[in-house]
Amino acid sequence: MSSRFFATGSDSESESSSESEEQTVVQSKSTVTTKVFAFSDDEEETKRVVRSAKDKRFEELQNVIKQLRNHKKIKDISKVLETFEDLTKALQKSQKVIEKEGGVPRFYIRALVELEDFVNETWEDREGRKKLNKVNSKALTTMRQKLRKYNRDFEAKIASYRENPDAGDDQDGAEDDRDKSDSDDDDDDEAQQQKKKPAAPAEAPDMKSQFLKGGDSEGSDDSDMDWPSDSDSESSDSSEPEGGYTNMAAKFLKKTTAAEEAAKAARKQEKKERKAREQRREEEEREMEEGEWTEVQRGAPMAMEKPKMFAKGTEINHAVVLKKLNEILAARGKKGTDRSEQIMLLAELRRIAEENNLGLGMTVKILFNIVASIFDYNPNIATCMKDEMWAKCITYITEMMDILIDNSNIFVGANVLEESEAIEAEPFRVRGCILSVMERADEEFIKMLQACDAHSTEYVERLKDEKKIEVLVVRLQKYLEERGTSQEICRVYLRRIEHVYYKYDYEHYKSADLIKKTVEQKVEEGKDGEEEVKDGEEVQDGEDEGKDGEVTPQEKGGQEAKDMVDGEKQKEKTAVIMDKLCKYIYAKDTTDRIRTRAILCHIYHHALHGRWYEARDLMLMSHLQDTIQHSDVPTQILYNRTMVQLGLCAFRYGNIKDAHNALLDIQSGGRAKELLAQGLLMQRNVERDPEREKIEKRRQMPFHMHINLELLECVYLVSAMLLEIPYMAAHEFDARRRMISKSFHHQLRVSERQPLVGPPESMREHVVAASKAMKIGDWRACRDYIINEKMNGKVWDLFPEADKVRELISRKIQEESLRTYLFTYSAIYDSLCLVTLSSMFELDGPVVHSIISKMIINEELAASWDEPTQTVVMHRSEPTRLQNLALQLSDKLANLVDNNERILEVKQGTSAFYTRQGEGRFGRQGKERHQGKERHQGQGGYHQQQGRGYQGQRRDRGDRDRDHRDRDHQQGYNRQQDRW
Repeated sequence: MSSRFFATGSDSESESSSESEEQTVVQSKSTVTTKVFAFSDDEEETKRVVRSAKDKRFEELQNVIKQLRNHKKIKDISKVLETFEDLTKALQKSQKVIEKEGGVPRFYIRALVELEDFVNETWEDREGRKKLNKVNSKALTTMRQKLRKYNRDFEAKIASYRENPDAGDDQDGAEDDRDKSDSDDDDDDEAQQQKKKPAAPAEAPDMKSQFLKGGDSEGSDDSDMDWPSDSDSESSDSSEPEGGYTNMAAKFLKKTTAAEEAAKAARKQEKKERKAREQRREEEEREMEEGEWTEVQRGAPMAMEKPKMFAKGTEINHAVVLKKLNEILAARGKKGTDRSEQIMLLAELRRIAEENNLGLGMTVKILFNIVASIFDYNPNIATCMKDEMWAKCITYITEMMDILIDNSNIFVGANVLEESEAIEAEPFRVRGCILSVMERADEEFIKMLQACDAHSTEYVERLKDEKKIEVLVVRLQKYLEERGTSQEICRVYLRRIEHVYYKYDYEHYKSADLIKKTVEQKVEEGKDGEEEVKDGEEVQDGEDEGKDGEVTPQEKGGQEAKDMVDGEKQKEKTAVIMDKLCKYIYAKDTTDRIRTRAILCHIYHHALHGRWYEARDLMLMSHLQDTIQHSDVPTQILYNRTMVQLGLCAFRYGNIKDAHNALLDIQSGGRAKELLAQGLLMQRNVERDPEREKIEKRRQMPFHMHINLELLECVYLVSAMLLEIPYMAAHEFDARRRMISKSFHHQLRVSERQPLVGPPESMREHVVAASKAMKIGDWRACRDYIINEKMNGKVWDLFPEADKVRELISRKIQEESLRTYLFTYSAIYDSLCLVTLSSMFELDGPVVHSIISKMIINEELAASWDEPTQTVVMHRSEPTRLQNLALQLSDKLANLVDNNERILEVKQGTSAFYTRQGEGRFGRQGKERHQGKERHQGQGGYHQQQGRGYQGQRRDRGDRDRDHRDRDHQQGYNRQQDRW
């Protein structure tokens, strides 16, 4: 009975256990006394422990981490992957607790670090990876990818943990000790447990029986062998420690003291030092075997076996260095190759070759490969080179140029085969093209400028390297002029031209103005000296003879000016450079592209410096406007830039019509920014292809080569205003009036639609306001709208000779306002006085006389000059406003009648036969009416016939076509009757 219901086997055992329980209560009040007896599962009273949510969640995480460590020990990677997924899910469940506690616990970060190290070690062990089965191999790849992605959220905490792994050991407490129970300290823990428990292993069943509850669930009466005897219980009581344990946790948890912690830290430190000593010893042994190569700690693994350096005692000669060079180059372009390491290896190989005096041929060959490796460092063609790589590239190219220029016994070229290379003895022959290297460096420089923010200091700093590029191009030009072919010289000349053509030569114009002023000043001084001599006393003959050898002041001034001109000619100006380089290309080039680009650059440079006639004649002689559509896109962009610069030059020169024609194609479509490669336009309802967008971005011009788009638009609109306003005044009542500039008319219509027009603010509004003022003949208001402080700051001050441009625009506004005034008010006046017109528009009399004479000659103005009275006599050949309206109405009615007759013919079908019998298309009466209309129209005078123009001819041709069609119908009808 007692064996069924009581935990112990006899009364003596229960008494001894109760005594021990009383002693435990006295010694530690925090422990709970155990029951003397326990009921069955239905009736027993269990101790309920209330734990916080933090403890529950953290214990769950620790259990999963423990499982993860166990799987790592046996290298079951598929189970490691599953447990890692369970760990992430457990962390998501604990998110609320973690937020309250202020962050992810340290033991979780430690688990991630250990897992990351385990995955990296397994991945780098190639031999071990080959031995993995298919499931584990696939799980390793998946695990590596997932862990990399997952650890991005904990980068900062992982980094801080790696810097100081032991910082949080004290905070983790017993949890960390429990996690580390399966780690490297197992032996130490066992030693401590043996110190705490000196009893023999035979006591284990007794400890188990002490804490068992009321027997097994299947308990039977005859299981006496499971119960200990009285002697066993007494021995177990005597073997308990002094503190007395009343539950399993208090019995088996480790308790550490300060001395144990210090010993533990000392063991860790000793372990780290031992590991560091072993690493240093391994590195020293490796250096003894392989030379001075260092091991790459991080980065992508090499796709090939790492090239081994020369062992000690190896004889360094050309064959050995070439073999090593080929080994390094064999990894070029392969997946996983460390490009920066390749550059370092090649640089080291060059140093070794120079130390062993292998010759300049070997040095040049290695330099070519170093520069090529630097160009290959960035695999993406759309992105630019890094700053440090760019600096290295310029340094190596400069060294290569120094060697090639200083040593004439080195021949390099792309046509040199590797079998025919001579790098051991002079003369050296090396495979490689220095011109291609320079062209590639120039393209990389353009890409670096495109990648910079144009309004930042970085762009300015990067732009300073252009001087280095230009110096290298000039040195390469001198080198190839001596040793290169004509085609190579044309290529390097074009590269030099593309660095010069868009730059304005301010020094040249400053010196030209200085020379001009000096000549004028000296000439005036000479004239003053001559006048003084004439007004003074007569010079004696002896004195004249004595002064024959002296130079007059005028001659002296001219001689000084001549000397200054000669001195300036000695300095090579950009115009001279461009002329020399371009003429050589015109004569020697065999490819159309280089010649075309050279012509366009030459025209651009002429137009930029105001040489209008040279630029215009070269453009017309080249006939590029007929064939440019067959060129490549960069050449078409250069053509657009050249035409724009040509239009600006014509505007500065006063050729308004030529300027408008040159700018019309660029400005008419509203895509000037895209056509000049100065940016991309976002179009509505048009999805741009990403690949095409990348290509267009690579074609963009650097910011310092841009043409100001607001200046371009202003010049175009002002040119259109000076042409369109007089034309509109001359053809005010002409229904068939054509538009010279659609964009200009669009701006006028937009202004007319506005209900309230305020003072102009933008550039377009200024031009529209000036156009309205010119329409009514108010030239002063027009000039003030175009030339003011705001427009000067936005537009006109950007021209090199801004004052001359403003004077030119003001004079053109006066002249075109006069023409507009004459067109508008010629029907009102019988005669106009030349003096009145001259004072009204503040123009000289000859200028006014010339303008009116041109209008009369071109039959734009029906008038004649009365020379004695200096007046313009108007001829009233122009119809009045009422007559113009009547003519427009008659034309519209005639068109309406023609349309109605065509509709009737279509409906009647075969009526052409009968109308033919009735005297033509309209019958007898219709013919008379038609002839009467022609007579009526023939009495309209010169202006009406001129106004009839193309429309009347078109109607006459329509009548002839209908007669031919009627005749064909009649012949077809007759043939049909014959067949019947």
